[in-house]
Amino acid sequence: MDASTMWPEPLRDVDRSDDALRAWVAERIHRLDADGRRSADTHLVRLDLPTSWDIQLYLKDESTHASGSLKHRLARSLFLFALVGGTLRPGMPVIEASSGSTAVSEAHVARMLDIPFIAVVPRGTSARKIALIEAAGGRCHVVEDAASMASEARRLAQERGGLFMDQFTYAERATDWRGNNSIAVSALAQMELEPHPVPRWIVVGAGTGGTSATFGRLLRYRRLPTSLCVADVENSAFFEGWVHGDATVTTGRGSRIEGIGRPRVEPSFVPGVVDRMISVPDAASVAAARFLSERLGRRVGASTGTNLVAAAQLITRMRERGETGSVLTLLCDPGDRYTDTYFEDGWVAEQGWDLDPWRAALERALPIGAR
Repeated sequence: MDASTMWPEPLRDVDRSDDALRAWVAERIHRLDADGRRSADTHLVRLDLPTSWDIQLYLKDESTHASGSLKHRLARSLFLFALVGGTLRPGMPVIEASSGSTAVSEAHVARMLDIPFIAVVPRGTSARKIALIEAAGGRCHVVEDAASMASEARRLAQERGGLFMDQFTYAERATDWRGNNSIAVSALAQMELEPHPVPRWIVVGAGTGGTSATFGRLLRYRRLPTSLCVADVENSAFFEGWVHGDATVTTGRGSRIEGIGRPRVEPSFVPGVVDRMISVPDAASVAAARFLSERLGRRVGASTGTNLVAAAQLITRMRERGETGSVLTLLCDPGDRYTDTYFEDGWVAEQGWDLDPWRAALERALPIGAR
C-alpha cells in the first residue's frame, strides 16, 4: 500500500532517524556497562563498637572506585543520562563546573568514552586536584571567581558546541535510584546478613543532593522504617533551607569541607525525602576524619568526617533512648587528596580550628568495642 495515497490528504512526515548516531550511543552505553561489569562493588566496613550496645555502625567505602570517590557513580549516571536523553552527541565536548572529585570522575568516564572533557575550576584550586583531573584525561579551564564557574561552563559549552553536564541540576534525576549502579540498592543488599539488616538511620552529606535523593526515594519505595539524615557543614545553605522550607537561602560563602556544602540550595536537593538534618562544625569534620583515619589505618577525607560526626550524634541519641539497631553512612573519598590541608597541622591552625575537644568527644561517643 502506498502511504502517499492511502489517506484523504498527505500527512506531515519528518524522519530524523540517524543510524550512525544510534550506533555511536549504543557503543558508549556498551562501554559504560562493560566498566560496570569489570568493577567489583565497594566494601561495607563495620566499625567496632561496644557489643553491649547492640548498635552497629557501617561505612560504605566509595573511595575504592576506579576514580577514587563517591562521585564515580554520579559521573557514570550523568553520562548515561545524557547519552540516552539525546543531549550528548559525537564530537561534543563535555564541560563541568567542578574543582573536586566530580571533575576527576567525569574526566575518567569521558576518557573511557573518547569524549573531550573540560573542568571549569576557580583560581587557587590545589595543584594536586588539577593533576588528578589531567591525569584522568581532562583539561582545566581556570576562572577568577568560584561564583562564576557555572556561567563560564555554560558559556564554554555554547561556544564549543558542547554539553554543560551541570551536576547540581541533574544529579537527582540522572541516578536510577531503583537500580543500575544505585548506591542505595547496593548498600541495603550488603546489609541483609547483618544483625540489624534494616538500618535505623542512613547518614549522608549533601553536595549536589543526588545521594540523599537516591537513598530517600528507595527507602520510601521499599516501605522501610529507616530514617534518612543529611549532615551539613558551615557556610552551606542546605540546613537553613531545609529547616525553614526556603529554597532561596544563600550564604555567600563556599564550604571548607570539599565535596559537600553549597552556598545555595541546589536544584538536585530533594528536601521532602530527608527526615533529619544535622549541622556539623568544620573543626568537628576534620577531627573526625583524623579520628577515623587512625581507627582504619588509612586516611579518609573530611566529608567522611562530617558523616561520622552526625552518625555519632544519632548513636548517642539511640543509647539515651535505649534503642538498638544499625547506622549506615558513607566513606566518600581517600584522605591522601588532602595531605596539604586537613592533615597538615599548620593549615588547620590557619583556619582557627581546635580539633582536640572534638577528638575527645568522638572517643567518648564511638569507643572501640568489647565492653
